[in-house]
Amino acid sequence: MTTEGGQAVSPTGQDEAIEWPTFALLLLCYSLWALGTTLLYTLWAPLGFVVTFVMIALHSSLTHEMVHGHPFRNERLNEAVVFPCLGLFVPYRRFRDLHLAHHHDSRLTDPYDDPESNYLDPVVWARLPRWHQRLLEFNNTLAGRLVFGPALGIYGLVRDDLGRIAQGDAGVRLAWLLQIPGVALVLAWVIWAPMPVWLYLVAAYAGWSLLKIRTFLEHRAHMRASGRTVIIEDKGPLALLFLNNNYHVVHHMHPRVPWYDLPGIFRANRDLYLRRNGGYYYRSYAEIFRKHLLRAKDPVPHPLMGDGAGVPPGG
Repeated sequence: MTTEGGQAVSPTGQDEAIEWPTFALLLLCYSLWALGTTLLYTLWAPLGFVVTFVMIALHSSLTHEMVHGHPFRNERLNEAVVFPCLGLFVPYRRFRDLHLAHHHDSRLTDPYDDPESNYLDPVVWARLPRWHQRLLEFNNTLAGRLVFGPALGIYGLVRDDLGRIAQGDAGVRLAWLLQIPGVALVLAWVIWAPMPVWLYLVAAYAGWSLLKIRTFLEHRAHMRASGRTVIIEDKGPLALLFLNNNYHVVHHMHPRVPWYDLPGIFRANRDLYLRRNGGYYYRSYAEIFRKHLLRAKDPVPHPLMGDGAGVPPGG
């Protein structure tokens, strides 16, 4: 698949007005989420809880698709279909703006210019109290990312956005104002549903925690920008839940390609993509659990920065 005029185009060159697989999956996600909070919870509470938090994670994966122009041509329509914020914590427009900024590949992993970087400037790192350093070191293990990752991410977003709002950033303020009705719709449903509100809050956190498996090692510090993005050749349920973003270097090279085309594009050019990303590769998510559940993949201070210098842009 390629793009023309910013719109998704199928591998055959046919312009796709509506990407039906994405739209159908979104309808399925909402349906299973509704069942998880009601009928399935009534039948067996653990089942309802699991289905609910998995659907919250899937809704976030679908939101990522909307940010990249799927399933409709119209940006406002894409925003509208994910307006109910099942995950509660992150406004759509903040995720959109930060994630699109992250797609400037020359600045990937830069602590200042990449909003999704988990690295810190070594100078900043050296000034942190020891307890804070230990927390961030644990957060660089998969176990730590699952337990503390959502809380650290939400805290950092709210802290930074409050500063931006205080400085008069109207776009950030609007994003959070729009979040209020998006969350209110979800909470109104949950208050009506059999699932307790407190348990839904736990499910929302668990959904974000599940997503941290995907984002844990999507990027690494590397001199070349093209060597910073991973391939995880997984074909299991997590790959489906993450909408094939395990083929992450393919997504970064072709961000307008819909999720269901990524595996085929990778298979057709497997050696090319692995040469491009310098062999940054895992066979499966199971391999990541084995290697990094309790062992950090990376240091927290960015290894390619010194004395506050930026990350080399690479090529």
